[in-house]
Amino acid sequence: MTGELGKIEKLDIEQFGLRKLYVVPLFFAGADAPQDYKEKLEKYWREVNEQIANQEVKVGKVKRIYQESISIGGEEGLKIVEKISSLSYLIAKDKCNCGAVFEGAEQAEMADECMDWERCLLMGFFSRKVAQMVAEFYWESARKRYEYIGRHIDETLQKGEVAMLFIREGHMVQFAKDIEVFNVAPPALDDLNRWLHDRSKAMEESGQENKK
Repeated sequence: MTGELGKIEKLDIEQFGLRKLYVVPLFFAGADAPQDYKEKLEKYWREVNEQIANQEVKVGKVKRIYQESISIGGEEGLKIVEKISSLSYLIAKDKCNCGAVFEGAEQAEMADECMDWERCLLMGFFSRKVAQMVAEFYWESARKRYEYIGRHIDETLQKGEVAMLFIREGHMVQFAKDIEVFNVAPPALDDLNRWLHDRSKAMEESGQENKK
């Protein structure tokens, strides 16, 4: 069962014992990111935090937190999140201060392998055969990685608990049937995706002009 926060007014909480999971799209910003992007990102994370807080009043407090690419739980895992995603860290840390448990979502070797194949794909190839082979290796690696994440959440999220998963859009995680999934989609999400789309299009057009 899947819903979308920001587009639904009230959650059905009559089914006692049903596990619930907020899936939050994960975005990053490097130190050299454009200022307007950073501002949109900060607004996005503020709205995410507000929506989660509002839903906790109706559903209950978040008890477990998972984040893509993190394989270590507890304070050690949170410290890694702080280094790579300071804005999602603020939300995760706040929930942990209120009693939530930070769980490692990944198996480190699987995650590293998948990201390495992804980097290879982004490099581009002269040979179509090689490109196809690398793509096949990537998708097989991604399948195993996302299967692990789904299985790990199923094994650690207890009956009646509410959890939160930070993960990039386009993921392939399949969740257990008794986990009610809500995709967090505040108004700022569309604005952020539009900015990224326009930026990508402008860079592509600039590259084509340079080739002429």
